[in-house]
Formats: sequence, C-alpha cells, structure tokens
Amino acid sequence: MISAVFFYVFAVLAVASGATVILAKNPVHAVLFLILAFFNAAGLFVLLDAEFLAMLLVIVYVGAVSVLFLFVVMMLDVDFAELKAGFIKNAKVGALIGGVVLLELIALFGYRGLAVAPSITPASPVPAAGSGITNTQALGEILYTKYVYFFQSAGLILLVAMIGAIVLTLKHRQGVKRQSIGAQVARGPKTGLEVIKVPTGGSVVPPAVKHPEAAE
Repeated sequence: MISAVFFYVFAVLAVASGATVILAKNPVHAVLFLILAFFNAAGLFVLLDAEFLAMLLVIVYVGAVSVLFLFVVMMLDVDFAELKAGFIKNAKVGALIGGVVLLELIALFGYRGLAVAPSITPASPVPAAGSGITNTQALGEILYTKYVYFFQSAGLILLVAMIGAIVLTLKHRQGVKRQSIGAQVARGPKTGLEVIKVPTGGSVVPPAVKHPEAAE
C-alpha cells in the first residue's frame, strides 16, 4: 500500500514536472523543473529496486547535465519576444503533428492485436530475492554479456556526436598564435639559428627591433 502511494506521488510529480519544462516561459525555470523531474524518476527507480540507476540518474543528470544546462541558459542572451513570436507562428503545425502522434498512440495502445508474446524471456536487471547479487552486479552482467554490442554501439554513437559537435562549433580566431608540434620537431639549424656578422665596434640589433633613428 505504501509503495503504491509513493509510486503515484512520484509518477504525478514526474509528469507534472515534464509538462512544466515544456510550458515554462522562463528557460531557467524549465531547467529547474527538469531537475525535479529527474529526482522523481530516480524515486521510481528506487521503487523498482534499481538503486544503481537511481543514483546514476541523480549524480550524472542532476549533478552534471542539468547544472550545465542551467549555466548555459543563464549565459545565453535569449530574446523572449522573438522566441514567443516563433512559437505562435508554428503553433498550428505543432498542434497538427502532436494530434497525429496522439492518435497513433491511442490506436497503438487500444489495439489488442499488437500484444504479441515475446519469443524469449527478457533479462531483468533486478536480482531475485535471496540470490546475493546486488543491483549493480546484475546490471553489469546484463550490459557486458547479452547487450555488450548494443552498449558499445551506443558509446560509439555518442563519441561520434561529440566529435561532430566540436568540429562544427570550433572556430579559429585570426591573429592568435598556435602551437605546431610538427614545426617544432622539424626545426633545424637553418630555421632555429641565425648567424649575424657584427662589425668591429658595432652592436647586435634583433631583426624585429629598430632604432629610433631608423624610424625617423
């Protein structure tokens, strides 16, 4: 009974927080409600005996991703008038697409013929009671045995996406000195040493420095 009460509390708060993320006019408030949604999702994971996923959600998403989003949003110069104008302009198209998706979901969950029995029993990350296996160990055994290729493929996709984002946003500023390892390694006596013949009674003047008399 208590578990059911907590489930409904966490579920209602998670859905309400997710809706507020979309409906909030202030982006900072949207990020704060996103953090609240993460906490409620972590509570649902705890009710499912998936403590590792709950802590991972709190530490990774709340502690890193959401805080990063919050700082980025606070640093951006968001024009709320332009943002609102664009939302109103595309509201009809968005409502049409949302209605089509809603009808598809209703048809999907309402059609009983789609309930096909699975051919194999899916692996569960929640260990059986009395087995002596922790949730972290059970999850690791599933990820690195039965789903290892999917796990590695997901990591590869994220790596390619990160490299692509860096390449697309990287801009080289003009007039900034940059280190060239190849040029430093290939440096020899001809490029790194200059022999200057100094006349008798004269002085050595660097090439980049000129005397005031020469400037006149």
